[in-house]
Amino acid sequence: MKVKALPKYDVFVGMYLTTAIVLFIVPIPAFLLDILLAFNISIAMTIMFAAMFCKEVLDMSFFPTMLLFTTVFRIALNTSSTRLILRDGNAGNVVSTFGNFVGGGNLIIGAIIFVILIIIQFMVINKGSERVSEVTARFTLDAMPGKQMAIDADLNTGAIDDAEAKRRRDKIQEESSFFGSMDGAVKYVKGDATAGLLITVVNLLGGIALGITQRGMDAGAALSTYGILTIGDGLVSAIPSLMISLSTGILVTKGSKDSEFGATIVKQLFSLPKVLFMVGGLLSLLGIITQLNTILFVGLGVIFIIAGVNVNRTFQTAAIEAEVTEEEAEAEEIRQPENVQSLLQVDPIELEFGYGIIPLADVNQGGDLLDRVVMIRRQIALELGSVVPIIRLRDNIQLNPNQYIIKIKGIQVSEGEILFDHYMAMNPGYVEEEITGIPTFEPSFHLPAIWITEGQREKAESLGYTVVDPPSIIATHLTEIIRQHIAELLTRQDVQNLINNLKETNPSLVDELTPKLLGLGEIQKVLQNLLSEGISIRDLLTISETLADYAQTTRDTDILTEYVRQALKRAVSARFFTPNETNYVMTLDPKIEQEIMGSVKQTENGAFLNLDPARSKAIIDAVGAEAQKMENLGRTPIILTSPIVRIYFRRLTEEYYRDLVVISYNEIESNVEIQAVGMVTA
Repeated sequence: MKVKALPKYDVFVGMYLTTAIVLFIVPIPAFLLDILLAFNISIAMTIMFAAMFCKEVLDMSFFPTMLLFTTVFRIALNTSSTRLILRDGNAGNVVSTFGNFVGGGNLIIGAIIFVILIIIQFMVINKGSERVSEVTARFTLDAMPGKQMAIDADLNTGAIDDAEAKRRRDKIQEESSFFGSMDGAVKYVKGDATAGLLITVVNLLGGIALGITQRGMDAGAALSTYGILTIGDGLVSAIPSLMISLSTGILVTKGSKDSEFGATIVKQLFSLPKVLFMVGGLLSLLGIITQLNTILFVGLGVIFIIAGVNVNRTFQTAAIEAEVTEEEAEAEEIRQPENVQSLLQVDPIELEFGYGIIPLADVNQGGDLLDRVVMIRRQIALELGSVVPIIRLRDNIQLNPNQYIIKIKGIQVSEGEILFDHYMAMNPGYVEEEITGIPTFEPSFHLPAIWITEGQREKAESLGYTVVDPPSIIATHLTEIIRQHIAELLTRQDVQNLINNLKETNPSLVDELTPKLLGLGEIQKVLQNLLSEGISIRDLLTISETLADYAQTTRDTDILTEYVRQALKRAVSARFFTPNETNYVMTLDPKIEQEIMGSVKQTENGAFLNLDPARSKAIIDAVGAEAQKMENLGRTPIILTSPIVRIYFRRLTEEYYRDLVVISYNEIESNVEIQAVGMVTA
């Protein structure tokens, strides 16, 4: 068995943390402590500058973990230096240098500087960083639902693709996790500052006690010796800790995500000429009329005024260059031949609307049409098992203000008109009392309806009317159009994606089916046949297994579709019949079935029906008469045929009766109760 070697970076991080643990237990010599203290200062500087110049906060997504590691390492160094101070009265070059150099060899000055650093870190930087982290985490979590909705809206309008949407969602999750972690990680820095102060006090008191009791020093010598070392130890820990605290503050307050940190600060401070003029004038005035150093303040004032003049000149030059560049770009655009490639793209589904409907699609105005489009795609996917292409929404000033049209592959297939501030009320058939309003027709099913005002809504609902708001009307209409055309919207690429998903769990089945037995186009044709009659293709496993079973004997997609429908009879029965109730259907005269089968002609490209036109018309008229009888009874027209006839009879009637359901006997579950109430005969 081959053991995989750890990456070198993992080894470094592991050694860093292990060293901190060892330092708590094992005494180390002073020269090694100097090396580790210098390394600790370098790490703190690296973190500070990395936080300062990173483009986004997520570029340092492991910052909370860094805080934990550096805090533990710094406390471990404190422990080692304390051990050396108390044991030997010497903690190495770094500690003694900080104690003597920073404090000028004066215990009081060093102590004051140390206390000032602790106050700055604890009361200013840590306090502010803690509050900013808390508020940022809260607002980031609160903003997550809105950001998710914005991503879904961009995805549905085609502004981004699925990969970009996934990347944005992952980024939102990472941001929420980061700021949530930062809210707690700031406590490490705050606790580190407190621990540093306590360790310093312990060092000082313990050193004085050891110096007097064990080393024979007087109180003054002990205070001087151990005080300088303690202050040096405190400073050598406080300064890296201060840099880490500063890094935390920089990171949680970072506002710019796309520009350089230094350039952004300088630009925001010194980019307004009038600000520089005012500062320069005030400084010069203070140097002239007060006792302040005239040369210093007037000199600074002149520098600010000169800087303002230069910035103003730069702005004017940039404006002229921008104007010239724009004119050149316009001229170049005129000279260039028109790029017509972008005009060749045809969107699968488009919803165009007049300017009066824009508020329904504008999230900033409270519109939820984009959210409804998202739900349409989810609904169709669950209901029919097919992925609806991106639905393009756009306004069209050529339409009437309240008009909308639906296009499939660039061609208008339906339209509708709504009243923005009204509701549509429909009588389900049993409401006797009429309500006043503007007569209209519901666009999806062309049912009679009435436009009513919002004030009439409550009354209409109490009377039993079905009341629908304008966004629901458009969404329902769009859903029905998609259902009608979902078969032609299913592309070969969509089929390939479905097969790829199936292959993840059933690779042997897919390898057997395609491309050995059926090509991608043939599978697409079978799936389109199912979708065209409202049969869900979500159970792709059953469909593929059935195709693999029968494709060895025939590659006729129509016959294969019939085999698949019979394999899906549970789904077919659930789609068209109600369990535990008597379902009323029509049957087809056996003579007509024999006549149809006798007219079927087989060719290399498949079978077709060669029936006399007059005879076809008689059969179609008979179907229409029987279907009308069932509709008058409030029932869906369903015709039962023998399995061998179903596909050809469906092909004969589909152009005339799109809502007619044609089912074979083999597609009905045994527990479904059926009663024939008519027979199609001619």
